[in-house]
Amino acid sequence: MNIVSLQSAVAYGHVGNSAAVFPMQRLGHEVWPVHTVNFSNHTEYPTWRGPVLGADNVREILRGMEFAFPQVDLFVSGYLGTAEMAEVVRDAVVAIKEANPQARYVCDPVIGNSEVGSFVSADIPDVYTETLIPLADAITPNQWELSLLTGRRLDPGDAAYAADAEYAEYTEALADAARSLCSNALITSVETGNPETIGMVDVASTSVLRTDAPRLGGNIVGAGDLATALYAALIDVAPQQRLDHLAGTMGAMVRAVRERGLDELPLVELQECIVDPARTA
Repeated sequence: MNIVSLQSAVAYGHVGNSAAVFPMQRLGHEVWPVHTVNFSNHTEYPTWRGPVLGADNVREILRGMEFAFPQVDLFVSGYLGTAEMAEVVRDAVVAIKEANPQARYVCDPVIGNSEVGSFVSADIPDVYTETLIPLADAITPNQWELSLLTGRRLDPGDAAYAADAEYAEYTEALADAARSLCSNALITSVETGNPETIGMVDVASTSVLRTDAPRLGGNIVGAGDLATALYAALIDVAPQQRLDHLAGTMGAMVRAVRERGLDELPLVELQECIVDPARTA
């Protein structure tokens, strides 16, 4: 596939396009990155430097690419920052789909997470629900974002959800919420009711699949961007195979960060795990 990926970029570390482009390339796709910022490093470090590219700048970059729009198979958007940038994304998606009706759009509605809450302006959630998600062929929210976007309480509370019936009921509730927005979704950071595990749900038109993994703790910057990139790169893979691949790669990356005290995801070092997590587990 030819993929346009519109996200932030950093010189040091792996977040935004700096977390997404390489994995999608390793999985065999041509990736054309469009950056919304060009920072020295992500903003959870004590200091950072670099320019924010305004909506007009990004629009001009995309306009310059219009000759290639018929070749675009997939458009991926991540953190946007402003409602104006969302309008740029909307216009680009519409233009790409007009140039190639088979093109698809994967929207990662980056708003926040359960640990820090929202880190975007108050108008961004409505921008997603009203402007971008209606154009999307798939979305990749975390559970906290999904709850915010749908207005539904999606939390197992203190229950362990170990019983088959409860596990299935909770998973279906997550899938139903996702489908109220889009027919295809990857839901990440799913609370399982068990403090030792964390889940991920793949929602497709004819299936709902969930996998739970050991919770290794903490928020790893860039992990969500990597999950979206893997999902986008594997969008045409059968759902069970896709979810197994995602779980294997993400598990290995997060484990390496936690066990070795790394500052960043070891994407280059563990690149074989991006391609074949089962073989390198």
